[in-house]
Amino acid sequence: MDRRGRILIGMAGGALWALAVVWGAQRAGLAFMTPLVGVPLAMAPVGLVMTLMIARLAQRRFFDDDIIDGEDFPQGSPAWIDQRVLSNTSEQAVLALLIWPFVALTLGGQVVVVLGFAFALSRIAFWLGYHAAPPLRAFGFAATFYTTALAALWSLAVWL
Repeated sequence: MDRRGRILIGMAGGALWALAVVWGAQRAGLAFMTPLVGVPLAMAPVGLVMTLMIARLAQRRFFDDDIIDGEDFPQGSPAWIDQRVLSNTSEQAVLALLIWPFVALTLGGQVVVVLGFAFALSRIAFWLGYHAAPPLRAFGFAATFYTTALAALWSLAVWL
């Protein structure tokens, strides 16, 4: 199988993950949680994963004389990859911040708490995949993005 086919498999896995997370969060029988409680709790795992990414970049800078003074990371280097992962994770987190409050309002805060933990796991898969395996990177990206997008569509359907 060629590279594009393997990446497509990762994306399909991300789509299945999104469906399992959004549907499963509603069917899990979790106690209702208000949006005012659920949204901040949901963002905690997101923030913790981003903290790990920032700490890893700081560690790479501190122990590498070529980049310790804030120079650009060499393209393709592990630090460059980590920076790209952090950048994409920031974009995904902003999307979550814009959409998850509506999801919490329509489906309950407990659903977005599940989304928060799923986000963290998906971002770790994306991070590891970016370093090691394109299909895992594709899965991690799709699992993060598709979950937020599906939750938005599902919430809109419930709202209407």
